[in-house]
Amino acid sequence: MSNLLKAYIHALRYEAEDIHSVELRRAGGGELPEFAAGSHIDLHLPNGLVRSYSLLNAAGERHRYVLGVLKDRRSRGGSRCVHEALRVGQSIDISEPRNNFALHEDAGHSVLVAGGIGVTPILCMATRLKQLGRSFEVLYFARSRKSAAFIAELQALGAPLHLHFDDEQNGPPDLKALLAARPAQAGTPAQTHYYACGPAVMLDAFEKFCAELGYANAHIERFAAVEVAAASDARESYTVELKRSGKTLTVDAGQSLLQALNAAKVNCVTSCEEGICGACETRVLEGQPDHRDSVLSTAERAANKVMMICVSGCKSERLVLDL
Repeated sequence: MSNLLKAYIHALRYEAEDIHSVELRRAGGGELPEFAAGSHIDLHLPNGLVRSYSLLNAAGERHRYVLGVLKDRRSRGGSRCVHEALRVGQSIDISEPRNNFALHEDAGHSVLVAGGIGVTPILCMATRLKQLGRSFEVLYFARSRKSAAFIAELQALGAPLHLHFDDEQNGPPDLKALLAARPAQAGTPAQTHYYACGPAVMLDAFEKFCAELGYANAHIERFAAVEVAAASDARESYTVELKRSGKTLTVDAGQSLLQALNAAKVNCVTSCEEGICGACETRVLEGQPDHRDSVLSTAERAANKVMMICVSGCKSERLVLDL
């Protein structure tokens, strides 16, 4: 596991239907590690589960971290624990911030798309762009007005804000039309960047429409892992050389890379073990990974410079990792 920080629950607040915010401060006082817009942290919950949540407060703040947590009706115990078990003053272990959804602060214009609780990193990004004096706008979709959190905070930023509530508009938004109405500034140094966070169906549509519209600078953050099957040329068994530790091990058929590493007692940094949080990102020195994560972009996968060792496999006979 990564280094953990001791924190406590400073405040819990109702933000919208089934959404609470959680304000964390460092146990014993002092500053928390700095973070950039788009970052998330892990909560080590009292029921033993570890869950990742995006930071929504201003990136310059060091005295607190603020999260927004939806009580998911299909919760496997994580969000239910946050809503029902956490109490003000309670101690809790948290991870240092990680960022798989980095904001390009020098973009000429940014289009931020939020679906439901996906507004949390989007609010942080919007606040940062406001601080920098950058051009941006926000598209915020929710099933209903009563289930939409942080509207007032977004409105206070003064940037264009498009709100869509399914129950008031008799259905979901026309995402392709909304994106098409916000064309990219192609061919200029200050290009438009597009960001989306929300439910999987929205993110899948966002990626599809950005590709169809020729928007190269499209970025997403997923809250749930996408199941990725092994590639047809993935190997069932392969050799892994660990450059720093000087170990060589074999991943056998039916065994995952992480299982082999754990069996060899290799100190691996992991968290979600679903290929979504980015904690286990490891440099690839040689070989061809079979990427099965929900973190890396298509370009990053093609580059084969890093891999998520918790879920990914291998296409080559030998893999050399910086472990």
